[in-house]
Amino acid sequence: MVWFGSFATAAGMSQIIPFLPLYIEKLGVTDTAEIENWAGLIFGATFFVSAIVSPFWGRLADKYGRKPMLLRASLGMCAVVFLMAFAQNVYQLFGLRLVMGVVSGYIPASIILVATQTPKTHSGWALGMLSTGGISGSLIGPLVGGVLAEYMGMRFVFIDTSVLLFCAFLASYFLVNEKVTVTKKKAPSLKQVWTMTPHIGLFVAMFVTTFMVQLANMSIQPIITVYVKLLSPGSAHLELISGVVVAAAGLASVLSAPLLGKLSDRIGPRRVLLYALLFTGILFIPQAFVTNAWQLTVLRFMLGLATAGILPSINTIVKKMAPAAITGQLFGYNQSAQFLGTMGGSLLGGHMAAAFGIKYVFFSTSLLLFINAGWVVASELMVKRRERKIEAARSALR
Repeated sequence: MVWFGSFATAAGMSQIIPFLPLYIEKLGVTDTAEIENWAGLIFGATFFVSAIVSPFWGRLADKYGRKPMLLRASLGMCAVVFLMAFAQNVYQLFGLRLVMGVVSGYIPASIILVATQTPKTHSGWALGMLSTGGISGSLIGPLVGGVLAEYMGMRFVFIDTSVLLFCAFLASYFLVNEKVTVTKKKAPSLKQVWTMTPHIGLFVAMFVTTFMVQLANMSIQPIITVYVKLLSPGSAHLELISGVVVAAAGLASVLSAPLLGKLSDRIGPRRVLLYALLFTGILFIPQAFVTNAWQLTVLRFMLGLATAGILPSINTIVKKMAPAAITGQLFGYNQSAQFLGTMGGSLLGGHMAAAFGIKYVFFSTSLLLFINAGWVVASELMVKRRERKIEAARSALR
């Protein structure tokens, strides 16, 4: 059910994002530079606010359960998106996107729910399978949104998205069951969370990895269409080719995420994470040297096969190491890192491409991933060294 909810949420939200600049123009902003500025602000506003409030929702999830967070997010987003259909100016739209950041978080809440309700021996597969819901929705959403905007108008896209979010709410309310004990104890403070967290260095490494991976993915995403145009000048089917290139990575992730999840259950999520980071870093380099769009499509497909193992592996590691009392908060911090990476990557990729050229975005992204892989290895070695010292001390006491 939460897979369906994640699919409906991602499909609904991805219907809106591609048409924000056109909707801004319809709201009365005519200058191209102003449209671009407003599009950046309106797009980033939701992720910025979400990054701030995610740990708060995580604390409430630890105290009252994860199902209430699913209901809050789906119904809240349903109402806000419905109101967006009736925005009269760009300031109202911007304000609603800020409110969206406060109430959003269905997919993060579903990750926490699945992570806490799934046995540790199957958590990798479960989280990998869950990730395919959001990816599938993101692939289908722009197609459905394009058809609706073409034949029924852009405002109807928001209404359709609201309906999908309401379906996610109904599915979560009636069909999702959670075993949870509501506690009257006060939620731990940030300082207490820090002291309660085992191997804090490894957790920080996971949060930074989430940020860097999302930064890397989103730095490329906004300029893919521009890159395809450079590779296929004068093509009569530029939109179709761009769609295929963008969809290739998502399709590959849908296919490989459950398999990599099962693999992480067998050999450990840390190995899958490390190999996926290294493979992803390698695959970004040849993308800078392709000579046509179909070569880029093949590389993007291979990239999707690798990236599908990164975020589920991180979530599995956090789940397995997090104390039960603060699992939601730790996932909240990880989601904050993901939201900040999404916002930062969108800004970084466009500015770097404009200043140095598109090829350098691929090189810098690859370098970031290699550095991150090194940090993960270093953090892992520090944890093992600490565990050996603790074991040696226990042996000495015996």
